[in-house]
Amino acid sequence: MGKGGTQQQTDGDLAVAGAVEAPTLSPVHPGDPEPLNAEESRGLRVVRWLGIVGALFLAFGSLGAGAAPILNPVFDIPVLRLFARIPTVSLAIAFAGMGMMVAGWLLLGRFSRPGRTRLASPGQLYRTLAMWTIPLLVIPPLFSRDVYSYLAQSAIVHRGMDPYALGPAQALGVADPLTAGVSNMWRETPAPYGPLFLDVGSWISGLVGTQVAVGVLLMRGLALVGLALIVWSLPRLARRFGVQPTTALWLGAANPLVLFHLVAGAHNEALGIGLMLAGLEIGIRKLPMRVSGDSPPPLAKGELMWIVLGAVVITGAAMVKIHAVVALGFFGVMIARRWHGKLMDLVKAAALMTLVCVAVTAGICFGTGLGFGWVSALGTPGMVWNWISPLAELGQLGGILGITLGLGNHTAGVIAILGILGYAVAGAITVKFLWDSFRWRYRPIIGLGVSLGAFMVLHVAMQPWWLLWAVIPLAASAGTSRFRAVATAVSAVLAMVIPPTGSTFDGRSYIVSQAYIAGGIVLLLTLVIVWRAAPMLFSPRLGQTRHEVA
Repeated sequence: MGKGGTQQQTDGDLAVAGAVEAPTLSPVHPGDPEPLNAEESRGLRVVRWLGIVGALFLAFGSLGAGAAPILNPVFDIPVLRLFARIPTVSLAIAFAGMGMMVAGWLLLGRFSRPGRTRLASPGQLYRTLAMWTIPLLVIPPLFSRDVYSYLAQSAIVHRGMDPYALGPAQALGVADPLTAGVSNMWRETPAPYGPLFLDVGSWISGLVGTQVAVGVLLMRGLALVGLALIVWSLPRLARRFGVQPTTALWLGAANPLVLFHLVAGAHNEALGIGLMLAGLEIGIRKLPMRVSGDSPPPLAKGELMWIVLGAVVITGAAMVKIHAVVALGFFGVMIARRWHGKLMDLVKAAALMTLVCVAVTAGICFGTGLGFGWVSALGTPGMVWNWISPLAELGQLGGILGITLGLGNHTAGVIAILGILGYAVAGAITVKFLWDSFRWRYRPIIGLGVSLGAFMVLHVAMQPWWLLWAVIPLAASAGTSRFRAVATAVSAVLAMVIPPTGSTFDGRSYIVSQAYIAGGIVLLLTLVIVWRAAPMLFSPRLGQTRHEVA
């Protein structure tokens, strides 16, 4: 939601006008749409089955095209081991499944578009999400081998060593089964993750020992805890900010990036984002409802306790992934605006957030025994230049230009400079949105999403799932159709660009292209079947809003 003198905005239960000088408006609440009719319900069932079939295709394809452990237990399972022996065919099957799930998600969005007379209910979205998730729970990890790094670094903690000083190869040895699963580029590097995550991971390590497959399943279970927190928080936050809960669940929870990378990939972003959203929901749940110009009421019973508790949970999220600390700044703005909206209120709120953050961080660092070594390891992800990162590609172009002009190959230096500039620009964007949110020009949670998005996009190691730090909070608060269109397109494209193995297939790129073509053919045939089963899914009238119908 951009600037606007008449647009209603909210801070949790706090409803305010878009700017100080704007006329007072009544609080915005999403209207109660009608339930789907019989024909639409049938179409929704077809969409649901399209996603289920896609998830099953992806699950079976993962047996031969996933980021399987070195000692792959699939080889010991009759029938299923066939997929592990035909990796190219398995990759095509996985791509077909990915395409079906993305297509199913896009079609599901037609039942979740705000403003429609009839809209799918949150319950229908919950059931659909559950059905699409279940086939992905017991498969090898997909799209990256990061989960093996989680296991190895957690084992380092469990064995009483420092994961912020030693890499898996140094601490565990290259022959250890946990080290064997880690990508070569990360075997010698310290852990970049927060002490809370690694401490929880050490409990998992103590349970599974060197049983890598069981460890992967438990790490995925930890990611599911994060997903559950996202699913719990999203509709509640959406109602506070005037966004349809169904729309927020569709874009923020059923998103293919969530299913592919947070569930199938078991990335710890799930837990970090889940705790961050839950902290925001907890912290603002007792804030009173008011509009711009009203005198703020005195603190309600228990209000300060919930504010502090919310800040504690958000700080816990930062001790999983440091990005969540940005949420404390915008949460502080919400609190300052709830009080009197004066500069001194902002200072007091900032002091409160800082006090809670320092206390909780110190408690976790000392309580886990891991200390503050994680601070020096935060730059570890930047050691890799990802081809989907705009800054990395710009740096590569600068290196090529230097070679062309006879100045030598200075790619590393150019990317290092661009990385610093990226942090500076993202920091400036964050400061701007903090101030503009405090001046009531933006919803603070929108400022949070934009700021986190800036930090992710302007990083040389940007990964597709990193954008969920921006998409998920914005799904609960940004009601503009322009944002939904952009977020939908970006999510659909990025969901398809990373092969399930997480490998670049250097020297064998023809395998990926052939698998894409084969998977695309299967997808087209499947869509023809879907069209014949429910032609109304492809009708332009299905996605019309009340205004367009009128």
